[in-house]
Amino acid sequence: MSLSSFQMRAAYWITSLSLLAISVVQPGLAEKSFRQKVLEQMRASRPADLVVLETRELGGTSTLGIFAIQVDSADPALRHYKLWRESPENLIIPTESLSCSRTEPMRVTRDQTAIYLNRLNPGGLITSANREHHLVWWAACEPDHAGRDPSALTEKAKALGFSTLQVESQEILQLPSQ
Repeated sequence: MSLSSFQMRAAYWITSLSLLAISVVQPGLAEKSFRQKVLEQMRASRPADLVVLETRELGGTSTLGIFAIQVDSADPALRHYKLWRESPENLIIPTESLSCSRTEPMRVTRDQTAIYLNRLNPGGLITSANREHHLVWWAACEPDHAGRDPSALTEKAKALGFSTLQVESQEILQLPSQ
């Protein structure tokens, strides 16, 4: 882990814990303006290796980016990375994994209740339901195409050996309730 990554993670946790403490102890102090200042500071400290994948204007600017991409030491087809989900109201930085395998490309995500195995079809049909999966997959597996519209990468996918005819699916693994 680089020093700048460590510093960003520490600043993120300290800021998050500070916001939580203030909102629990004295909810009146956690004003919208204070929260907005904290979010602005965090946005200003974007990681140096952040690649913006998509920016949208929906009641303010929302940005999806990827950074800290690492090849798994045990399996070179696996990637671990962090997403940068920035919206006018929040900044979320989840850590995820995916497989760049030519036979079983997949993105693995999770939330508090489940793990989601999203089997992908690089070069296939892009919809609003799978667009983000493909943006992230291309950025992590084929970084030269990061941020490009995945619906325009069919020929590149075929050149890489993908059939572009694989069936996409999602498997949900429920986590035990706490």
